Amino acid sequence: MSTTTRWGIVGPGRIAENVVRDFVHVPGAEVTAVGSRSLDRARAFADQHGIGTAHGSYADLVADPDVDVLYLATPHPQHHAVALEAIAAGKHLLVEKAFTATVAGAQEVVDAARAAGVFVMEAMWTRFQPAVVELRRLVAEGAIGEVRSVQADLGVAREFDPTDRLFAKDLGGGALLDLGVYVVSFAQLLLGAPDTVTATGSTFPTGVDAEAALLLGYADGRAATLLTSLRNALPGQARVFGTEGWIDVLPRFHHPATIVLHRAGAEPEEITRPATGTGYSHEIAEVHEGVLAGRTESAVMPLSDTLAVMRVLESAATQLGVEFAEA
Repeated sequence: MSTTTRWGIVGPGRIAENVVRDFVHVPGAEVTAVGSRSLDRARAFADQHGIGTAHGSYADLVADPDVDVLYLATPHPQHHAVALEAIAAGKHLLVEKAFTATVAGAQEVVDAARAAGVFVMEAMWTRFQPAVVELRRLVAEGAIGEVRSVQADLGVAREFDPTDRLFAKDLGGGALLDLGVYVVSFAQLLLGAPDTVTATGSTFPTGVDAEAALLLGYADGRAATLLTSLRNALPGQARVFGTEGWIDVLPRFHHPATIVLHRAGAEPEEITRPATGTGYSHEIAEVHEGVLAGRTESAVMPLSDTLAVMRVLESAATQLGVEFAEA
């Protein structure tokens, strides 16, 4: 049986630059090709990272017979079309968050993946961080009793620039799809899909969301309070509250090294679990191992969770008057 997965990078941008460096920590996962709509850009990325093949279109990369898995790192609205082409070609996929620009687009990709029997996963690295894995273990064993609420925030101060991808509606700009996806996915991990979503916030002149506060409600009284922003920096902290204590996830919670367990009546317990490499190695390993084992989904980041998160994000965006479309 093969112990190797051959990867292609779709979209050699900033996030791909960071992710590709962590492949060295996953034995058997090899980046063999990169594709961009600019051949020069693809070649420059390939030369910089020692990648053998550069393609001047996404279609050429998708068709490359020497690639098993694609890491899809284009802007959000471009994920849908490329993912469908890749699935049709029998490729496995790691799709950067947010998974798509719309719930309908996400559902179409999920349906296609399940029908084709290929491994597809959203690149939500947070769930694979060793500190978050430890948090889940503690919660599962009842360290803080029953989880009743989650708080999380993630925001950066960015000067409005209508030419920047973060502020461009056709490129899926705004706080929700770029940063809000982290706080929503974190809440969904611990509480499941909410029964109600209430959002308030503001928008930029380009029509994308600038900031959002979300209240996720559950029929049994559980709740999540979440903040995201491109207008101002936020600490990037999360807290998980239970009936017998709470856990602080120290900044920045989406790739933490340390959590602090507060059990009722006990001294706080600081637990540090550093990531390997930059922290992307853990999600790469999940896909690598899943593909080799013949699995089609991750148990840690299943497609049903991705759809649940997309529904929350879309509901919040709609309440703010923001509507995204697939490219």
